[in-house]
Amino acid sequence: MGAPNGTANGDSPQLPYIDLVFDNKHVDDSARALVYRIQPKWREAPGTLEIVRFTEGITNTLLKVSKYLPGQSHADVDRESILLRAYGNNTEILIDRDREARSHALLAERGLAPPLLARFKNGLLYRYIIGQVCTPGDLITEPVWRAVAKRLGEWHARLPVDSASQANDVDSTNGTTPNSPRPYSDPEGRKPVQNIWSVMQKWTDALPCDTSKQRARKESLQKELSQSITDLDNGRGPGSHGLIFGHCDLLSANVIMLPRDSASSNLDGGIKVSFIDYEYATPCPAAFDIANHFAEWGGYDCDYNMLPTKSIRRHFLQDYLESYKAHSDNPISDDMLDVLVDEVDRYRGMPGLYWGIWALIQATISQIDFDYASYAEVRLGEYFAWRAEQNGKRVQEGTEMPLRERRWAEN
Repeated sequence: MGAPNGTANGDSPQLPYIDLVFDNKHVDDSARALVYRIQPKWREAPGTLEIVRFTEGITNTLLKVSKYLPGQSHADVDRESILLRAYGNNTEILIDRDREARSHALLAERGLAPPLLARFKNGLLYRYIIGQVCTPGDLITEPVWRAVAKRLGEWHARLPVDSASQANDVDSTNGTTPNSPRPYSDPEGRKPVQNIWSVMQKWTDALPCDTSKQRARKESLQKELSQSITDLDNGRGPGSHGLIFGHCDLLSANVIMLPRDSASSNLDGGIKVSFIDYEYATPCPAAFDIANHFAEWGGYDCDYNMLPTKSIRRHFLQDYLESYKAHSDNPISDDMLDVLVDEVDRYRGMPGLYWGIWALIQATISQIDFDYASYAEVRLGEYFAWRAEQNGKRVQEGTEMPLRERRWAEN
């Protein structure tokens, strides 16, 4: 079955909406009911329906649903397989699901995402990408990180911010209204569109404040966010006024190594990658998206010894910019490599603030067995360690440089 959201005569038809809820207590029954709505022939066709659960994420339920029809090869089955992603409990507090679906559709239209097949009440159905999910250990291998750099450069170049913003502003297919975050003061004077800063403002607004301790922390993190916007958002870097359309969650589980014999495979040691899961995708400085990806080299365990050194970061950015130039019609300055090296270094603390605030909220809403509270403290610790280097506080106090900062300073 082809993607229902294929275009005709330049117009994008309405994405199918299935008025059903995925129930985590009845996984197989729920998955069948949803998939049969877009693949009705599977219901009566001979062969086995296989449902495989992936466990890499800590927010959503992700299932691969395949129908093994007689006479089909494994590759044939994979090409027709469907991914079902059901949202985590109350994650609409963190993620604008209407915007996510529109962004996914736009990415698919540009060949940067698998076809989106349908929405349902608490999730999405989309085409399966054939390949191998990366581990943090994969990310640090040179063929993989070079492939990621080139794919990310293509991503940032081929999806202009104005297109992404239009996708964010259109009413959703099922009639709901986008959950717009509270506006903030844009130091670059850009028109008010959602971007990484307004997302972080929305999350900060959603922090729990039931106790005096929670209120004090919320106030403290608000000050840090406001200061970070003032310090960092300077309009430098590629894109429109310093913004590109970023993935903003480029952890290992969202990087797929494509088969070496696939039609899209090329050099790079035979490795090419694709990105999945776009729920956090939004306009942002390129340096944020790249610094956030580098932070994920350490995995959920936050193993800072895995982080890229200065020389590896520079090589990554060289490949990134070569790809960006190859896929963009807009020229970039001759000194952009040096600019990005500096900007990524300046942004190295922001993933800690971003995911730290996120984890504080998840600790209050998630039903997943993961220690979000402890994770929040680790990630916020990364931010404050960077801030202490940036403002000279650590040197002034004469304390030892933390491991993460030491690793970032290595050549």
